[in-house]
Amino acid sequence: MRASTSLKTVTLAAVLIAAPLAAAYAAGHHKGALDATDPTDMAGPRVTSLIEQVQGVDEGINDAREANTISAAEAQQLHMRAAHISQAAEKVAASDHGRIPAAQYHDLLRRLDHVDQKLMVDTGSGFLMGDGADGGHYPNG
Repeated sequence: MRASTSLKTVTLAAVLIAAPLAAAYAAGHHKGALDATDPTDMAGPRVTSLIEQVQGVDEGINDAREANTISAAEAQQLHMRAAHISQAAEKVAASDHGRIPAAQYHDLLRRLDHVDQKLMVDTGSGFLMGDGADGGHYPNG
């Protein structure tokens, strides 16, 4: 049973790590004429990077939901939080000629990291605290 849990944890962690990279790769190779956006909307590298990271977190949420490690309600809440971050990034970029200032970019990344950490804790793959001397390890968060 323990080996199965460890395998699930390792698999989920690998998916969560690989998803943003896969999304970035796919985004660069699957642009079509219908995908064209106004250059002022998504011109900055910070905007593109942040949107791709949001997509990676969304894929992790979908994977966790499909693996039944989180409930539909948890998945919906996490998706909504990620969508709010994406919308905020797009709004800031639209008001600043397609760019996100460094301070706002770091704030949005921090917020997205909180969503990712919540996903990891909800799936049981979050960082654990304690050495097990009192009978177990406990999620950090």
